[in-house]
Amino acid sequence: MSDPTSVCDGDDRMTNHDCRTGHGPSHGPSHGPSHGPSHGPSHGPSHGPSHGPGDGLGHGCGGDTAGADHVKDPVCGMTVDLAVTPHHAHHAGQDYHFCSAGCRTKFIGNPESYLSGAPRPQPDATPGAIWTCPMHPEIRREGPASCPICGMALEPEEPSLDDAPNPELVDFTRRTWIAGALTVPLLLVSMVAEMLGIAFVPAAWNPWVQLALAAPIVLWAGRPFFERGWASLRSRNLNMFTLVSIGVGAAFLYSLVATVAPQLFPPTFRMHGMVPVYYEAAGVVVTLVLLGQVLELRARAATGRAIRALMNLAPRTAHRIGADGSEGEVELSDVREGDRLRVRPGEGIPVDGSVVEGRSSVDESMLTGEPVPVMKEAGSSLTGGTVNGTGSLIMEARAVGSDTVLARIVRMVAEAQRSRAPIQAVADRISGWFVPLVVGIAVLTFIVWNLVGPEPRFGHALLNAIAVLIIACPCALGLATPMSVMVGTGRGAQAGVLVKNAEALQMLEKVDTLVIDKTGTLTDGKPRLIAVETVGSFAEEDLLSLSAAVERRSEHPLAHAVLIAAQERGIPVAEAEDFSSTTGAGVAALVSGRLVAIGNAAMMRAAGADPDVVQEQAEGYRQQGAGVMLVAVDGRLAGLLAVADPVKSSAREAMADLRAEGLRVVMLTGDGRSTAEAVARSVGGIDEVHADLKPEDKARIVGELKAKGAVVAMAGDGINDAPALAAADVGVAMGTGTDVAIESAGMTLTKGDLAAMVRARRLADATMRNIRQNLGFSFVFNGLGVPIAAGVLYPVAGILLSPMLAGAAMALSSFAVVTNALRLNRVRL
Repeated sequence: MSDPTSVCDGDDRMTNHDCRTGHGPSHGPSHGPSHGPSHGPSHGPSHGPSHGPGDGLGHGCGGDTAGADHVKDPVCGMTVDLAVTPHHAHHAGQDYHFCSAGCRTKFIGNPESYLSGAPRPQPDATPGAIWTCPMHPEIRREGPASCPICGMALEPEEPSLDDAPNPELVDFTRRTWIAGALTVPLLLVSMVAEMLGIAFVPAAWNPWVQLALAAPIVLWAGRPFFERGWASLRSRNLNMFTLVSIGVGAAFLYSLVATVAPQLFPPTFRMHGMVPVYYEAAGVVVTLVLLGQVLELRARAATGRAIRALMNLAPRTAHRIGADGSEGEVELSDVREGDRLRVRPGEGIPVDGSVVEGRSSVDESMLTGEPVPVMKEAGSSLTGGTVNGTGSLIMEARAVGSDTVLARIVRMVAEAQRSRAPIQAVADRISGWFVPLVVGIAVLTFIVWNLVGPEPRFGHALLNAIAVLIIACPCALGLATPMSVMVGTGRGAQAGVLVKNAEALQMLEKVDTLVIDKTGTLTDGKPRLIAVETVGSFAEEDLLSLSAAVERRSEHPLAHAVLIAAQERGIPVAEAEDFSSTTGAGVAALVSGRLVAIGNAAMMRAAGADPDVVQEQAEGYRQQGAGVMLVAVDGRLAGLLAVADPVKSSAREAMADLRAEGLRVVMLTGDGRSTAEAVARSVGGIDEVHADLKPEDKARIVGELKAKGAVVAMAGDGINDAPALAAADVGVAMGTGTDVAIESAGMTLTKGDLAAMVRARRLADATMRNIRQNLGFSFVFNGLGVPIAAGVLYPVAGILLSPMLAGAAMALSSFAVVTNALRLNRVRL
């Protein structure tokens, strides 16, 4: 396996001078110092004494100098053109130069690891790393291995930024190239020679030449198949490698005996005086199966790109501000909670936190799926991985490492990709009896052809039995579901739809009733003051100032909206004294010597004011879904304050889209009926509205809907929604909500609105459709391929399927399934 440190990060922006393997104008990959004629100015490493960083020679790159204008990147070893690269760093009195920003970042994070000369651990050899099977996630091993059930290569359980190739992919690629190089002449001296009637080698030598060419293919290149096939027989977990090893082994062993001891065979076995051999069938099948494995492994590697794309959102370093005001660049892992960090224009937010100083717009599309930047200023929350706009921000770190939102998203996606959809049970049941059935069909095929087939009977019987074994490999069937789940959940994460498990994804496609909470789902969840009505000579500014002074002492959500409104308008807020609160009525306090009471009609009457003066205006605001607070000053009605939780701008369009998806929408809320119905009208109407509910009432209504036969999805964001989320067939938590709600749900929408719900439904539809396509293709392929390979078309059409064609078809079937799953990366949500 090649050293991944010799390859620059895929996310680096490379110019034509960056990350070059050669030294100067390259004519091919350079694997060391050049000893031959140069095709251009030679800037390769010298063959004399090496100059390290401390010898005062060159530019201190921690390795060989590469010429007056070129040095080596100490991270990746590439040659760097000093006149071009903008990436430099200073360490321990030496200047270092890099081919890309990624290499510079790695060096700054831990320079000694790149200057010590000690070998760095490879990602596939991380001590204690757990690897698992995509088809059988219950299989967990320490380090790379093969699945004991299906024989597939295991994959790392924990997502990693390293995009180094799978060690098995490297190994199989090498075996494929060598097997292919030997297969071409093998076909020439066997099949091609027979078809053209040309003897490339003397007839007596021909079997021995074929043996010499086929033996390395079967015994070395095909060795992993035999090892896994034997393991499957020992563990009684029959799989594709069982079929391949039996088929190839039978062809090769028969041919070997026919070559070494042809006298053991009766005269009926001979053609043109010689016992026929089938080395080309064994060799070509091994080569084609290897090619199929390489294509499949490459395609499977692409399913991890979504997670790596998420992990790459967070910058590798942060600019930490010290207690003395000095700034220094530190590795992200060194950032601690409470650290003050500077985020420059265009940089990624390193960790979760809040703005301390500055003002800028931040692109939160990675979190919400929405492209519109969000304005951030002092006090605003920031999420690691989002991108700062044109302003400079100073932030305080609040969550770092595995506690950040981005880290939690990555964990959730990785766990979902390893989960199993219930539909997978169909494939599991079929695979359980499929391989033994195929072996039986192969044996029956051999017997029938050997008894009634045309001459040479044994040859036809052997080849057709091998073709049945090869084409029936159930790899495509096993891959059908997990590949679609892996790609679908990754695509969902990019669109702000986080799937906790594959079962939720499958169930969401079947949902016909969507139950939603009002606050935080249809509305912003942040009440705002929408109107101030005064009575008599009271000025609006005075009324708001007095009210805000009283409400500052209150903890009611509506009180906070009044205080925020006063601050936004720049209205001074005095201190309140003798604050008192009356449950179910309102609050009162002394402000600058004036008695101010805020509350409902009963509170006004208790203060000596007449609430009927503004009854008509108050009722009008209530019909719009707003909450109304009456205000009395010194026993006289001063006016009213109307506070509403605004309906989200996307709610009306999303509601129309949900209806287009065939969903019936039910709203559950603890608010009053007039407010609930006003919100329902504002979003274009809701099929059913339940108001004045307690948390247990929501769960009860969900249960009643399910009892009537509805398949229910519940979307909510509060602690009071958790029981209903758990009771629903699919719980969908709004990412803007509480941890309790998110933990109770099977799916989380990082953008807490119904537009994200529409995306989730479309993702579920697309993923399940993709799974059915894959399963359908696998069933049809095996259902048609096995009888054709057995020779059922020979009596009527004279068609036979050679083992070589069967091998090609089997390899392409697995590749087709994985490729179809990858189409989910392009689905429009």
